[in-house]
Amino acid sequence: MKERKNKKQDKANSIPQPGSGEYSPLGVGGELGVVYHTPALLNETIEGLQIKPDGVYVDVTFGGGGHSKEILKYLNENGKLLGFDQDLDAIKNIIDDKRFTFVRSNFKYLKNFLQYHEIDKVDGILADLGVSSHHFDEAERGFSFRYDGELDMRMNTESNVTAAHVLNTYSEEKLADVFYLYGELHNSRRIARAVVQARSNEPFKSIFAFLEVLKPFFAREKEKKDMARVFQALRIEVNQEMNVLKALLEQSLKVLKPGGRLVVLTYHSLEDRLVKNFFKSGNFEGNIEKDFYGNILSPFKLVNNKVIVAGEEEVRLNPRARSAKLRIAEKI
Repeated sequence: MKERKNKKQDKANSIPQPGSGEYSPLGVGGELGVVYHTPALLNETIEGLQIKPDGVYVDVTFGGGGHSKEILKYLNENGKLLGFDQDLDAIKNIIDDKRFTFVRSNFKYLKNFLQYHEIDKVDGILADLGVSSHHFDEAERGFSFRYDGELDMRMNTESNVTAAHVLNTYSEEKLADVFYLYGELHNSRRIARAVVQARSNEPFKSIFAFLEVLKPFFAREKEKKDMARVFQALRIEVNQEMNVLKALLEQSLKVLKPGGRLVVLTYHSLEDRLVKNFFKSGNFEGNIEKDFYGNILSPFKLVNNKVIVAGEEEVRLNPRARSAKLRIAEKI
């Protein structure tokens, strides 16, 4: 059993090969040959920002630095870029450029840190809400059900709340809500009941132990998709992703200049719905208000009415781009 586990670990830590969709000769944000993260819809995202050479921009999801490096190509010596990331692993990817400032923090504190750096308004904000390939491929981070490891899932490894904490301490009702609201699982109550029963014998520690409890609930042909939904739900809860996204959207209204762009990449329907509603109406429910003449009252002008998705060629080269949805709005 131990030997099998070590083989899985070796596979998780092996260097991707050319043609695998995860290889880069330069290794974006990582060592030679290893990709920390390949940004989806990179060209469309940068075009959406409509970068001014002397503008001030924020990449609130710095990660491997792929987007930030591209933004810097369009800035002159007077331009500025701030990169936010709460993950300690992102520090090793910091860009050595006087125009770039790294902020090791959750982007829900965007407005506070802009004030700290004496920045009142910005010309553009970029948010790539996807989990980095690096996180999925590091077994010990616990984001993927492909490898055994601790039930962690923290973006900020200094946080006290892990996936194990959620599974072992939440009530049955609260667990069911997490699985239903964030994983859109219709059998959420049955799964929650099984989790509570299983933990009464032994607290959850490892991913594979948790998977054994989940397997009876999913048909083999849909197992991977449903497992992914469970893990998505736990990750969202551990990192409070929906609340953080709401905080970012609300603060964007306060820190963007008129004409400034907000560019957001989402990867599941919950995020996309929030962004879509907020862009159209200025609120998260999508409640439309109109003026006397019937014009929609919104703080944003939609740059793309139809969501932008990756083409076949990009998906072939970067399979994780398949679920990416890009929305762009301009502050009025």
